[in-house]
Amino acid sequence: MFPLTLSDLRAAYASGVSPTQVVDQVFDRIDSVADPGIFIDLLSREEVLAAARALGPYDPSRPLWGAPFVVKDNIDVAGRQTTAGCPAFAYKAEETSTVVQNLLDAGALLIGKTNLDQFATGLVGVRTPYGAPKNALDPDIAPGGSSGGSGVAVAQGIATFSLGTDTAGSGRVPAALNNIVGLKPTLGALSATGLVPACRTLDTISVFALTVADAYTAFQAAASYDPRDSYSRDIPTPDLDQAPPVRTIGIPSRESIRFEGDTAQAASFAATVEALRAAGAEVREIDFAPLYEIAELLYYGPWVAERYAATEALISKTPEALFPVPRKIIGGAVNISAIEAFKGFYRMKDLARQVEPALAACDALCVPSIPTFVTVAELEADPVTPNNILGTYTNFVNLMDMCGIAVPTPARADGRPGGVTLLARAGEDAKVAAMALEVERLGERTLGATGWTRPALGGFTPQTPREYLRQDEGAGLRIAVCGAHMSGLALNSHLTSRGAVRVGVTRTAPDYGFYALPGDGVARPGLVRRRAGQGASVALEIWEIPKAAFGSFMQTIPAPLGIGTVRQEDGGTVQGFLCEANATEGATDITDLADWRVYLDKTTEKTARHLTTLGRPTGEMT
Repeated sequence: MFPLTLSDLRAAYASGVSPTQVVDQVFDRIDSVADPGIFIDLLSREEVLAAARALGPYDPSRPLWGAPFVVKDNIDVAGRQTTAGCPAFAYKAEETSTVVQNLLDAGALLIGKTNLDQFATGLVGVRTPYGAPKNALDPDIAPGGSSGGSGVAVAQGIATFSLGTDTAGSGRVPAALNNIVGLKPTLGALSATGLVPACRTLDTISVFALTVADAYTAFQAAASYDPRDSYSRDIPTPDLDQAPPVRTIGIPSRESIRFEGDTAQAASFAATVEALRAAGAEVREIDFAPLYEIAELLYYGPWVAERYAATEALISKTPEALFPVPRKIIGGAVNISAIEAFKGFYRMKDLARQVEPALAACDALCVPSIPTFVTVAELEADPVTPNNILGTYTNFVNLMDMCGIAVPTPARADGRPGGVTLLARAGEDAKVAAMALEVERLGERTLGATGWTRPALGGFTPQTPREYLRQDEGAGLRIAVCGAHMSGLALNSHLTSRGAVRVGVTRTAPDYGFYALPGDGVARPGLVRRRAGQGASVALEIWEIPKAAFGSFMQTIPAPLGIGTVRQEDGGTVQGFLCEANATEGATDITDLADWRVYLDKTTEKTARHLTTLGRPTGEMT
């Protein structure tokens, strides 16, 4: 069984693995896990195999080609039942939700629909008449909810990624409890067309994955402005290497931070904060008391009435059709008057204004994903209090219109997974995901409950310490590129389609000549070693490519280019593209520019000026 991360899948597909083989592995894994609580509606193996065959030849231009995924069963898939965890509510969907259709268009393979806390009411994963899924790491621990089945499916290695939903933390708590990533987008970034709402003004579809890169790639594919959804927003989803850096991080103050007596969780969070501080971040303590009060409004304020609005037709006529705890919570909304609702709205705004100066002084927040772990036995004894504890650092987020991502950190002293959640303002999804990549590098961990090792990481900002370029050397082959293979340039897909990831930036030692080679087609540079001190420090990107894909990649490299040892300015070496010296005859010497992007920019400017002189609009350039 091979890992189902996107980088591993791309390498496998590029080497000739068929998506039908992946489908067979997925269904074999479902059989071996043997947890009937994960799925409410599992497609047949034959249905998914047919979809895999319909993909045709491997198409690396589709970012999720051949990636198996599952969706929470409050999201519509045409021809399948949507239950929202309530058999009496079930209906057959006539149309596939916008987000699921976007993922299918990107090449993903749907496996099934997963279990949830009924009507997405809960953070524990056990409020379901379909039988609760088991936590992937420890069956005594709550699986997390309301997106419990979606989180467990990813953690068990059944799916590359999954869709959950998040109103109070349902896209983050299962991630923390199952050692995976949970991406909660800015409200409106993912269309709610085809979603059964919990609180329509606060809901978002969310993404679980084994790695930050996979979660963000799925988010990019899923995101789109949808005019049919009146809450949809046009939120940018740039690549992570284009995200602004996070320099100032806010954390709960010592007086306001909550761990419910869990010293292992406190130590794990402190270690993560110290690692971020050591990496150069400025850490500021913030009084979280106003945020905790905002969080309480979600279940003890007017927003409970939104849950009643979503289930009104059922709960008003046949309340016994609801699971006991959701029925009690949602039913309480009948006692909330319009006057009380407006008072709640005012109170929320007052509290948000109170904490606004402290938040404005930070680029992002870093909080424990959960204060402590909650057991199934504790929930059987008290179904409400442990649930509320899990929402300590999650319930306020959507009320504050923030985006966030829960990311695992190295295991705690007791072996349970560590984890933090990074939060930022609406629209800054790329910024917190890029920061999450850095957190992912803090020590070693395995993925979910699979035992698979974390793949090579990349795609972060130029502030990444150069020392990282010499870590994790066994994960793949590292290649320095200086031209058309760099991020966003013409031949970069030759790397990304083979599962390669960017792991950093650096420069050569100051003894290299740099040339723009003549020829038709894609413009390429030539890097040539000179005598010490007689050249320049040329800009490089370092990419890591799976070993299985390296041979096919080299077949795309024409003479006079080849792979050799390149000296870096810090004294280290890396394998990278070098050019035969005789090929520089007739080439343009651009050593003084020392950066291929700078050369391309100057060439574009020169061409634009020339076309203007000729009286042609610059828009005619090709």
